[in-house]
Amino acid sequence: MEGVVMQDKGKTKKKRDDTVITVKNLYKIYHIGDNKVRALNGVDFTIKRGEFCAIVGASGSGKSTLLNMLAGLEKPTKGEIIIAGEHMETKSENQLVKFRREHIGFIFQSFNLMGTMNAVENVALPLTFQGVSKKERERRARKMVHMVGLDKYWDHRPNQMSGGQQQRVGVARALVVRPEIIFADEPTGNLDSNTSQEIMNLMQSVVKEHNQTLIMVTHDNYLAGFADKIIRIKDGKIIDMKDNTEHTEGDKNENEENV
Repeated sequence: MEGVVMQDKGKTKKKRDDTVITVKNLYKIYHIGDNKVRALNGVDFTIKRGEFCAIVGASGSGKSTLLNMLAGLEKPTKGEIIIAGEHMETKSENQLVKFRREHIGFIFQSFNLMGTMNAVENVALPLTFQGVSKKERERRARKMVHMVGLDKYWDHRPNQMSGGQQQRVGVARALVVRPEIIFADEPTGNLDSNTSQEIMNLMQSVVKEHNQTLIMVTHDNYLAGFADKIIRIKDGKIIDMKDNTEHTEGDKNENEENV
């Protein structure tokens, strides 16, 4: 038919939005006596699916508060947090618990391992809630224990391992369920420098292999250098945000505490 221009379906197809986390105008205000403390003061950013993002700042900068907001562990005073298309700030506590179980993994500086279980059993534990068979649980757990360098300690209980070894079990446990998003708060804080680098390389490879999104909070510029994106925060505000696709690692002796 004359006058009618047929559109190429390939050209009109809507481009996929790879944004998995959107933060808009985020505030967190604590009331201490008659004083107001602005832990977060108008924070805005986005994180793409499969991206490794480091949030860097000194103690008291607001970085841990921001992590708690993203994970739904604290409610913001104002603003929006949209993760995987869902508004975290409007969810009830039960809804947040369900969301975390289904979408989020955690790696903390401290570790909470079951004292009656060995390393493999601790790593496999989260898989029981996903209905994974016993054989598959053990296979995946053993693989993760190997990846974090604990082959010789697979049958050791927490009280038979050093603090660094326990932390590596904690890292493996968080990664074994392959969550869509991983939040890490100073994940290598209790590890020596060589082990820290191994863990960072491990987390990088997992993100790439499974297209997971990793958000790490740290005061260490060297560790931040492993990330694809670096967000620097000070006094509750973002002071710098840049892509770091070249993975330019920082000075091992430099961190936000002494900058």
